[in-house]
Amino acid sequence: MSAATGRVPLRKNRDFILLWSGQVVSTVGSEVSGLAFPLLVLALTGSARDAGIVGFARSLPFLFVYLPAGVYVDRWNRKRVMLVADAGRALAIGSVALWLALGRPPLAWLAVASAIEGTLFVFFQLSESAALPAVVPKEQLPDAIAQNQARMQGASLVGSPLGGALFGVMRLLPFAVDAVSYAVSFVSLLFVRPAFQGERQRAERNLRAEVSEGLVWLWRQRFLRTVTALVTGTNFVHQALGLVLIVRMKDLGASSTLIGIVFSILGAGSIAGALAAPRVQRRFSPQVVVLGSLWIWPVQTAALFLIPSPLALGVVTAAGFVSGPIFNVVVGAYRYALVPEHLYGRVASASLLFAWGSIPLGALFAGYGIAAWGAKPMLLVLAAILLVVALAATASHDLRNAPPPEQIETPATMEE
Repeated sequence: MSAATGRVPLRKNRDFILLWSGQVVSTVGSEVSGLAFPLLVLALTGSARDAGIVGFARSLPFLFVYLPAGVYVDRWNRKRVMLVADAGRALAIGSVALWLALGRPPLAWLAVASAIEGTLFVFFQLSESAALPAVVPKEQLPDAIAQNQARMQGASLVGSPLGGALFGVMRLLPFAVDAVSYAVSFVSLLFVRPAFQGERQRAERNLRAEVSEGLVWLWRQRFLRTVTALVTGTNFVHQALGLVLIVRMKDLGASSTLIGIVFSILGAGSIAGALAAPRVQRRFSPQVVVLGSLWIWPVQTAALFLIPSPLALGVVTAAGFVSGPIFNVVVGAYRYALVPEHLYGRVASASLLFAWGSIPLGALFAGYGIAAWGAKPMLLVLAAILLVVALAATASHDLRNAPPPEQIETPATMEE
């Protein structure tokens, strides 16, 4: 029986398992190189500012690529887009491993390779998200979102210590492993059967008009508009927090292997949240989940200022990270309930322009903030930003009065 009937459990949905499994491998590889990049820059230059610049380059496409990418993801064959993105990322990250095998790569090339990977990630992420309803029936989407969250956090659990350990053995190994992981993802996609989009009518297309359609549609959805603004702030902080934690742990004498272990602890907390997410979503209102998460994070971040142990930093951060996947599942359920399939790429790209567009700014802010004030004071700065976000969420009428996603019948339900 096909997944479209809604009667096949996810664990027996061949196409979902193929898609999910390939992305498990790929996401582990991304986590491996994601930890290795700042470690490599710190080893080559000793500068947190340079590490922040490379992190900025890796996420800079979030500011400039999401809107046009959303249009093309709605126009093009989404599976083909994902295949090209995997191939391109394998080449970009593989080039870093090759350069390390030959000598010392310049900082400029690390930034370029990072930017290429970030650009192709945007296309892949939008295509995968838009394709999910074609692979999974509507009633199983919250569970599928939760499994994707578990995939991402499980990858962090495995990938971070693996990245630290591989970097400790040989600097090129994390990048070689990531390049191979993209090749595995490419092969798995070849065997996924469903089309990743519905039929499209051929018509004259205008990039600016199609981008505007996604932006206007998002603006009219009051709950999604509000949550997008809130996530913009939290993503800014959480991106900065990663580099702050790395430098703080190095200040405390942690090795690259220990830093990887600490980041795996963060992944364990997030996995716990992903496993609990479907039950929590059914038991608690969206307002409780969203507001609860937004208040947990400033308290957790402020507490990190008082902790003098790398392992304890990981445990406390992981406790706060439990709520992240639950938050994402709730927001993802709203997005699939509200957005028409033919608009999904554009609406998602409009949302992610802001929500993920703050990530490169967070990386840059972390690098310069650490250089100016040090890693430990930066924890208080980040906690203060999260406190402002939590206060804004608590005051939001749109957030407090949103209906549950299962009660939304049509995309027009929540329009102004």
